[in-house]
Amino acid sequence: MKILLIKDVKSLGKAGEIKNAKDGYARNFLIPKGLAKAATKEVVEEWQKDEAKRKAELEVEIAKLNNFKEKIENSKFVIKHKLGANGQLIGSVTNKEIAEMLKEKGFDIDKKHIAHTAIKAPGIYEIELKLGHGINAKLNLEVEGE
Repeated sequence: MKILLIKDVKSLGKAGEIKNAKDGYARNFLIPKGLAKAATKEVVEEWQKDEAKRKAELEVEIAKLNNFKEKIENSKFVIKHKLGANGQLIGSVTNKEIAEMLKEKGFDIDKKHIAHTAIKAPGIYEIELKLGHGINAKLNLEVEGE
């Protein structure tokens, strides 16, 4: 029986491939579990249309992320934090503070996507932001004491 794989199947193939499978395996396991569909002409055409639509949406999303990356990398951000007597920050600048500052500036980034260690001294830092789809941005952050 010819089937179109909807999801990757370890011993059979990857999603989108048309494979031959034994009738019982296809009818009793693959199709009921949602791993495959019978490879009729209509099913294959529908799969190709959906795949083209997904690719177009992915390209649009990647273009938006690249635009977002460019805006972030061309901007400079400042965080003011309290200083102690020794010139060091009281506490540290955390991912949460950076995410809140970015949100105030109109950049909505989750704190989990900010890769850095705690900043404990005033200065200029370059912080990596993980935007998704393998796109990373460098955030120029200046930490000032008050």
